[in-house]
Amino acid sequence: MLERTWKFGGKELFRAEKLYTAQNYQTFISVFKRKFPDYVYHCPFRKKELISSPLNSILQTFVPKDCLKFLGQVEKPDTLQRLALDLLHLLSTESGIALEDFGIHGSIALNMHSPLSDIDFVVYGSQNFRTLERTIARLVDAGKLSYVLGNRLEAARRFQGRYMGKVFMYNATRKRDEVKAKYGEHRFSALGPVSFDCTISDDSETMFRPAIYHISGYNPKNQSSRLSVDKLPQQVVSNIGCYRNIAKKGSRIKVSGMLERVETVRNDKSCYQVVVGTATAEEEYIWPV
Repeated sequence: MLERTWKFGGKELFRAEKLYTAQNYQTFISVFKRKFPDYVYHCPFRKKELISSPLNSILQTFVPKDCLKFLGQVEKPDTLQRLALDLLHLLSTESGIALEDFGIHGSIALNMHSPLSDIDFVVYGSQNFRTLERTIARLVDAGKLSYVLGNRLEAARRFQGRYMGKVFMYNATRKRDEVKAKYGEHRFSALGPVSFDCTISDDSETMFRPAIYHISGYNPKNQSSRLSVDKLPQQVVSNIGCYRNIAKKGSRIKVSGMLERVETVRNDKSCYQVVVGTATAEEEYIWPV
């Protein structure tokens, strides 16, 4: 198996062979409790411990939109920086999306890139993302770009491609008016694992992280996943990035995750959702049917 070494603050914390597992989650928490206790936060709304940076420990934030502005002001950009700017100007021109609605992140944003680095960028807004998807598909058909499709999930997402021989990856970030949730407005209670298939009824938030799939047609795959009508989930939420944007409205997906009750704090109204990436079970996923 592939072994990963996890570091924090330059210190080696532990070695792990798997990601997104309950065991690794507990390992992360226990190590941070011993070595960086200020970075472990008990969330009263989720009733669990999370790894979170204290606000007074954050020295600088790197906003993709601002990083792109800074990149555009570099007097003598290197080859990779120039290629990133050329790609985003091409996509902006071909799509009609304003350059201000794009951003750079990853190693280029941090000025830590090398000639082997990829180009990582974001587009702001759900509708802009859908427009960009169609634009990239058209440019692939025209031979100006190509897709990099390493597996079935990547083939479904089509978020990775190649421009002038260089790999690029793109994702979506919410515009400010698309941010609907506010910390502390809801309480979340885990009820138990479920496995089922369903139909996507709304894909307008599937490209973000967390990815939100509004669903209908819940069909349990085993007896323990059978639910009363009042507990049927309205949406599937993925905290795992690779499950973003893997299926469109009207498509069916297979899901394994944790059923949660979501209570609105101000009025105690509740609904239900299934979360993928809770790190409480060994196998949680979303898979296109």
